[in-house]
Amino acid sequence: MKRFPFFLIIHLGVLALLISTFANAWISPNYFSKLNLLSLSFPYLIFAHLLFTLIWIIKKKKIAVVFILSTFIFYNPVRRWVNFSPQNSNIETAKTDIKVLTYNVKYGSLGWDNVKKYIEDQNADIILVQEKDTNKALRSDLVKYPSVILKTKHKILRQGDLINDASKGNSFYADIDINGKIVRVVNVYLEPFRLNKNMIGIEDDNSGKKENNKMEALFSRLIPTFRTHEDQVRKIRKVVDHSPYPVILAGDFNSVPNSWEYYNLGKNLDDAFVEAGNGSSTSFHDYKFPLRIDYIFASSSLVPKSYKVDYSVKLSDHYPVIAEFLLN
Repeated sequence: MKRFPFFLIIHLGVLALLISTFANAWISPNYFSKLNLLSLSFPYLIFAHLLFTLIWIIKKKKIAVVFILSTFIFYNPVRRWVNFSPQNSNIETAKTDIKVLTYNVKYGSLGWDNVKKYIEDQNADIILVQEKDTNKALRSDLVKYPSVILKTKHKILRQGDLINDASKGNSFYADIDINGKIVRVVNVYLEPFRLNKNMIGIEDDNSGKKENNKMEALFSRLIPTFRTHEDQVRKIRKVVDHSPYPVILAGDFNSVPNSWEYYNLGKNLDDAFVEAGNGSSTSFHDYKFPLRIDYIFASSSLVPKSYKVDYSVKLSDHYPVIAEFLLN
């Protein structure tokens, strides 16, 4: 009697889940929000796929060829997390026209003076900050607060808020004259999930709340936040799509690569990490698993020269992200 191919079915299931992450480009959270959860598990799914493929190779099974070939369709999705082939490595010697810094500073709770000094030392043309407010009373309530700021050496021609609801997300745009070239800069801070570590099995001494049903608690935060993100992303996309100028869109997306938010915020824009980054793109380090939720996107006429996640700086639960651009 022929043995039932459990291992093959498991591997095919992993592959099907990986392929399903592509659907996040089209299927919105309000239509099917649980699909967006797959983006969070992408690093583990791709690791499982590679491990299983290696086992097929060791066993010298013909099916290994199919799984090896299938791996290539995930080339770009993987590069959004880990990039070892930046496209623009040949322009490193060119003179930088725009330097952009985005940094979620966690309300300066780990030392505001040090945060300010670090930001000033970078001498960036455009500085985007998220979670700037230090008023803890406001943080505990579901009310609006000034969580995002933009500073620049250059002249701001006009600016406007993009999210005016009662959520904790906050975004705005500014049209900036940079040496005679106008660029629209969008500072993005999508609704945070407000998770506590106990929900995901990490001991958190700072949280007095213990979660008995971790999965239920986790889903109760993730799913509604995905839906809130959809409304916020659509508002942000209006000023991007209708911009008469090149766009730099950056900040804390509170979303990982291959998510609905990533695909739709980055539509018709270049991910500076994919174009010019190298190594890991992980930008949030408060949990024990890799999370990239801070980004810098730009129009194709702004050529990314370099991209850096500054892992030496631990003044927040996020790392600063810095990109340099050439004006094409």
